[in-house]
Amino acid sequence: MLLAADVGNTNVVFALYALLPDGGREIRARWRIATDPRRTGDEYAVWLLQLLAIEGFAREDVTQIIVGSVVPRAVHNITVLAEKYFGIEPLIAGQGAAEWGFTVDVDQPRSLGADRALNTIAAHAKYDGDLIVVDFGTATTFDAVDFNGAYKGGIIAPGINLSLDALVGATAKLPRIAIEAPRSASVIGTNTEDQMLIGVFWGYVAMMEGLIARMRNEIGRPARVIATGGLAILFDAHTDIFDAVDADLTLDGLAILAQRVTS
Repeated sequence: MLLAADVGNTNVVFALYALLPDGGREIRARWRIATDPRRTGDEYAVWLLQLLAIEGFAREDVTQIIVGSVVPRAVHNITVLAEKYFGIEPLIAGQGAAEWGFTVDVDQPRSLGADRALNTIAAHAKYDGDLIVVDFGTATTFDAVDFNGAYKGGIIAPGINLSLDALVGATAKLPRIAIEAPRSASVIGTNTEDQMLIGVFWGYVAMMEGLIARMRNEIGRPARVIATGGLAILFDAHTDIFDAVDADLTLDGLAILAQRVTS
């Protein structure tokens, strides 16, 4: 089985993939832990090995490990986890045998983050034609992938939680609120909390719809919009801009990349 580790700025997500008889892949278990570059390989092992056992798996079930990371300092400790506790030299997405394998058509190809590269791989493998991939993470990214699977560039915007943090942190009296859909369809709030939620939530929806419309116009061909990340489902219920919501897109990119190496 393949153990894939998606190291983001906020969380590390581990997923255990089984290879199916038809050559497909299926996630059998997944676990999430807060990203901390100081967390050692031993600490990861104490946490992860217990969770494997709880789900009914043994460490011997893991035969391949791949790591995709936007936090370079975390890679070393997960490599220690792989080598010391599983006896496996992990694949590092974007390096060595696990190079991306697609055209990065931008000014600084090496600056492309691992998460966006993995989304490109998975989106092109799973969906046809030109694509716009929207990933709701610590930042929200919008990426253009052409019909040949080439990465053409994109947009980086503050994540909605970052926007809210800035709003609350820079003001003396505005309260902390939860990110959720406003209870009313009205965009004229009658109290402070509702006004904040309208501004943050509907403002974010308007930003997404506007940027995607501009990207589609610039691409000049029909482009499907694929959304991923934790808040994709929330926003999908309040806009028709997404053609598909794919929660496992980044993890699937890791699995596809690992399968390429072994095939």
